[in-house]
Amino acid sequence: MLEYLSPVSPVPLEIMETTVTPGQTATTPSLPVTIITGFLGSGKTTLLNYILSNQVGLKTAVLVNEFGEVGIDNQLIISSDDDMVELNNGCVCCTINNDLLAAVYKVLDRPEPVDYLVVETTGLADPLPVALTFLGTELRDVTRLDSIITVVDAENFSVDLFNSQVAHNQIAYGDIILLNKTDLVDGQRLEALEGRIREMKEGARILRTTRGQAPLSLLLSVGLFESDRYLESTADPHDHYGHHHDDHATCQDPSHDHSTHDHLTTDGFVSLSFTSDRPLDIRKFQYFLDHQLPPDVFRAKGILWFKESPQRHVFHLSGKRFSLEEGEWQGPPSNQLVLIGQNLDLEKLRSQLEGCLGTASGNRGKGFGR
Repeated sequence: MLEYLSPVSPVPLEIMETTVTPGQTATTPSLPVTIITGFLGSGKTTLLNYILSNQVGLKTAVLVNEFGEVGIDNQLIISSDDDMVELNNGCVCCTINNDLLAAVYKVLDRPEPVDYLVVETTGLADPLPVALTFLGTELRDVTRLDSIITVVDAENFSVDLFNSQVAHNQIAYGDIILLNKTDLVDGQRLEALEGRIREMKEGARILRTTRGQAPLSLLLSVGLFESDRYLESTADPHDHYGHHHDDHATCQDPSHDHSTHDHLTTDGFVSLSFTSDRPLDIRKFQYFLDHQLPPDVFRAKGILWFKESPQRHVFHLSGKRFSLEEGEWQGPPSNQLVLIGQNLDLEKLRSQLEGCLGTASGNRGKGFGR
């Protein structure tokens, strides 16, 4: 049975003074860049929100594949303009939209300069092509790759389970490994995981975290990236980035030609996008989660509409845990859900989700499971 995590109020985060002074001296004129990678549901966006909420005196630009109501915290957003949002701490967030190079230059061309750049990859991204985009293009003259941070889900991590070259590469190329969600496992399990990670990456710098919280001085401007290890690669950064980074380009329609998507094709990852303008029946959806959802669905997220509740529900599933966070609808209610996993029967999944749909009811309850 899947475990439901009741949404809780965010834990107050201590504002930490750091010695981060990136990109502002004569000796380091280039914009420092941190790449955040990690498998599906490991906590990358939580880490990103933590960084944005706790940095002091920095203007940071964030590049992500998607942002908004299930990405960057609503409390941080003050305005939105197409594919860029302004944050209340002077930072900006921009969508990549399949072209990392263009997104970086859009940030660099802003009238107000930024001090730092963070790139959050998707859960199915190999970080090497992203790194090569900064090292093997003209971006190397205006940016400096500082480190690759790999977030690992301590509760759900298992290379054997995922059977994924991408998951392996994310650790192999990581300069800092954040062993996240350590509050959900015991010490013996953590020791075993650290040993497994060190087998995959000798000399790994491992930080144990809960909700991605670590001193920012250990995460930003650490100077750990060694470009010499990567510049020997003969890979075309544009070609690799286009094939591996974008969820929409690599893993939605199984009928699409993925012959060039080497490890993603081998890994068997697919995703299902489900939308409906009819509400879900809570009991039917709970049955789907408990009895029908395949174990090879590693990640799911979306916005859900239940006939029993007037609230809008942000849904996250990672491994065997899921959470629902209630909020107010900003527009007409509807269901938008994405499921990602390996070797899934997409038609069967779609049929099962359609079986969870009900009809809108005027007799609405107080919310999920109440």
